[in-house]
Amino acid sequence: MSPLDASTSASGTADADTASTSAPIVEITDAALAQLLELRDEEPDADKLGLRLAIASGSGEEFRYDLSFDEYLSAGHSDEVRTHGDLKVIIPGPDVDLMQGATLDLTESQGLVIRNPNRPAAPSVEGLVNDDPLSAEIEAMVATEVNPALAAHGGFVTYVGHDGEGTAFLTMGGGCHGCSMSKMTMLDGVQTMLADAIDGVERVKDLTDHSTGENPFYS
Repeated sequence: MSPLDASTSASGTADADTASTSAPIVEITDAALAQLLELRDEEPDADKLGLRLAIASGSGEEFRYDLSFDEYLSAGHSDEVRTHGDLKVIIPGPDVDLMQGATLDLTESQGLVIRNPNRPAAPSVEGLVNDDPLSAEIEAMVATEVNPALAAHGGFVTYVGHDGEGTAFLTMGGGCHGCSMSKMTMLDGVQTMLADAIDGVERVKDLTDHSTGENPFYS
């Protein structure tokens, strides 16, 4: 299996040929496809290889991807296989929904780039509440007020839950992930917006692992 690099701005054996005729999960631009075919053709047994595209990050982390060449006929039972020109693309079953609608492109400055409209699932934190009226109020404000304000920096926050004692837990993604201004943005911006507008929210806590950020707006 040969790994590839990509930046972030990209059925079972018996069913492989059938699944490959279905609608694509990920769009691949002509430039990216040409590059991938060129790289694949340099590999031994190139005609047996497809591109395995998987999400390598954990729950609640900004998406990171693992691109590698693998034998498409050995795809797992839950994997989805699609045909893009002369290239088979294998997406692990658990990643299909999170990759739906993404685009794999080739740029001069970054090389292979994955643009994904989906967002990571929020991390699971024991003891937090996220299905009550207070959570609904927080989520509504995050969607209508907080994230539009952060969009200027290419960032967003995801509500995880609250502890019933005035603390709302969030994660930060996009340009806010790994950003040296994230703490200030969270404390002085998001916290103020939520605490001023919603009874029951006194403070926020950021659950993001900012050491994994790959595309910060500030550095």
